[in-house]
Amino acid sequence: MVGELFGAGAHYGFVKSRRHPSAKPFIFGSKNNIEIFDLEKTSLELDKAAAFMEEKGKEGATGLLLGGKSEAREAIKKAAETLEMPYVAGRWIGGTLSNFSEIKKRIAKLEDLTDQREKGELAKYTKKERLLIDRDIAKLTIYFGGLSRLKSLPKFMIIIDPKKERNAVLEAKKINIPIVGLAGSDSNLHEIEYAIPGNDASRASISFIVNKLVEAYKKGRVETEKLT
Repeated sequence: MVGELFGAGAHYGFVKSRRHPSAKPFIFGSKNNIEIFDLEKTSLELDKAAAFMEEKGKEGATGLLLGGKSEAREAIKKAAETLEMPYVAGRWIGGTLSNFSEIKKRIAKLEDLTDQREKGELAKYTKKERLLIDRDIAKLTIYFGGLSRLKSLPKFMIIIDPKKERNAVLEAKKINIPIVGLAGSDSNLHEIEYAIPGNDASRASISFIVNKLVEAYKKGRVETEKLT
């Protein structure tokens, strides 16, 4: 595992001046003023996170995947589609968890308008009205398109870069939703139940970690299916 993590560039942190105190135990040293993670320790934390994901897979629990930064969007969207789970691969909308009843209305509106358009039911409107509806659908899709599978509050979250996504972290903590997070050296690891200390600013590192979590969840789901 350590070799694979190294190959993915998971060992790179940030400059020492950006380091959060909670990351210190996971730092091996520095090179050219960039801190280097101890990948033996990263591997252990990844194993803990994977074990948690396997349990969630056995339960068939639905999680919410979040990766708003450009380096994370592709991996998060791909993982969510593989697991058939909701995701946010853009800006976090405040209240997604803490005001979920309102978010559900937005998701329902998007689904209703999209369904009407696909069935040709918007033909009764004028051209101008249809244009406005299309714009409404496009806007709702940007913010809520990935949340269509979120029928109730998630049982867990996967978050890339908890520092950047701190508003989501705080919402999740307020209602006791456990978080699996790939956390760079500038993140507060103490806020994350299953923090994986590593490079959260590289596509290769993010993809590697996310894929391991997906594999663990799928393993748990397969084990449950064998029993039924």
